Amino acid sequence: MSQKQMKEAFVSNHNGTSVLEVTQGLCLPAFCILCRGLLIILSQYLCSSHTWRTRLFIDFVFLIVPLVATLTILSSFVLLEHLAVIILGAGLFYQIYCRRTYYARIPVQKILEKFLKISLESEYVPAISCFRVINSAFTAVAILAVDFPLFPRRFAKTELYGTGAMDFGVGGFIFGTAMVCPEVRRKYAEEGSRFYYLTKSLYSVWPLVFLGIGRLVIIKSIGYQEHLTEYGVHWNFFFTLMVVKLITSLLLIIFPLNKSWIVAISIIVLYQLALDFTPLKRLILYGTDGSGTRIGLLNANREGIISTLGYVAIHMAGVQTGSYMFKKRSHVKDWIKVTYCILLTAISLFISLYIVQVNVEVVSRRMANLAFCIWIVASSLILLSSLLVGDIILSFAKFLTKGAVVPCSWKPVQPSATSKKHSESLVSEAERKEASLCLITAMNRNQLVFFLLSNITTGLINLMVDTLHSSTLWALIVLNLYMFTNCLIIFVLHLQDKTIKFW
Repeated sequence: MSQKQMKEAFVSNHNGTSVLEVTQGLCLPAFCILCRGLLIILSQYLCSSHTWRTRLFIDFVFLIVPLVATLTILSSFVLLEHLAVIILGAGLFYQIYCRRTYYARIPVQKILEKFLKISLESEYVPAISCFRVINSAFTAVAILAVDFPLFPRRFAKTELYGTGAMDFGVGGFIFGTAMVCPEVRRKYAEEGSRFYYLTKSLYSVWPLVFLGIGRLVIIKSIGYQEHLTEYGVHWNFFFTLMVVKLITSLLLIIFPLNKSWIVAISIIVLYQLALDFTPLKRLILYGTDGSGTRIGLLNANREGIISTLGYVAIHMAGVQTGSYMFKKRSHVKDWIKVTYCILLTAISLFISLYIVQVNVEVVSRRMANLAFCIWIVASSLILLSSLLVGDIILSFAKFLTKGAVVPCSWKPVQPSATSKKHSESLVSEAERKEASLCLITAMNRNQLVFFLLSNITTGLINLMVDTLHSSTLWALIVLNLYMFTNCLIIFVLHLQDKTIKFW
């Protein structure tokens, strides 16, 4: 076989891993982000500020390095990773509690009572930003790591049925994008602006068309390896994003925002019925003639075109989640209730997933069927609830520490009005400075650019490096350098206050 054929075979015909293992891997970054925040608070006892190099190093070590390790050398020790991170977090929190500058002589129960009464303020919901960044970082690591022998084959994208870790990437990206879409943020909420909004939505997809065509031309011209059954001959992820954006924009003009969950359920149930009781499933798997033909536009791209319906349902579920998360609330008690509701919904969906897989059909990324959509939404909500738990714990640590500033987190507002005004005058300038020294904020700001950059650098590395015959040490060096380069570029763009958005 040629090098291209060998690489294509290397990433094909896999059956995935268990839902539990993927869930465990997803929750780990949330605990790492909590530890990162606690370390920043503790370090502020020793030095008042950090340089951008120090902050980039801390963020990279806590956000990126654990992801690389989890997807490679530590893939069989996820529970031990969880235990290590929990012990580290507990140790950091204990040190912060012992050194607390507020309520030093008050019992823990009284401190908790006071904490539950305070407000949490932020320009955005930190958990949503972290969700998007974790998914972007995970995808960036996985798309290159999968080409190395070090990457466990059970984490690769599944061929037909199963839950591979990489299968979550596309669905998680769409869910995360939906939570912050213009409809959720009420960007065009004025009366009589529906036509303007539709025009704006149509205009906003042209970069995706450009990127999709650009990727197609480059891949075909250089003979780069492809996983044909992922999207088809010509289709790719950018085209899926484009179609999902167009369809959901039309749906959200017709249906109220708070009914998105009904639209999501209706679409995916009807789609699953079509898979079960019409020739649609046979068309996806074997083409119009039943022999796997790729002749004609539909046959060539049948996986990508038809599976879009499943991704539309995931997007609508993300819209419902985003509209719930962005409701005005400030008190700690309110956010604890939100965390509880999201976690309960996730558990209910996992139970539903089990029932569907036993009685209807197992998860299939290739078809984006009912089970796949339930799995993506349930996993996304588990990650989101983990991040919310981490945010609340971090807020409590900040509540105990005078002047504590952690970028991409809530700001606890002390109950005393006088201390509130005083702390705001002292901290606001520091917060503005600290916000610019945050890899999470930088990646969230230019998420599509980071994704595009990761794809380009992945392609370049594959052209220059024999990934199939790389040693473990060499693979780890390449992966970490690749991620550090991408993160450094995005971080520098953020430091220079650049948002690359041309639509």
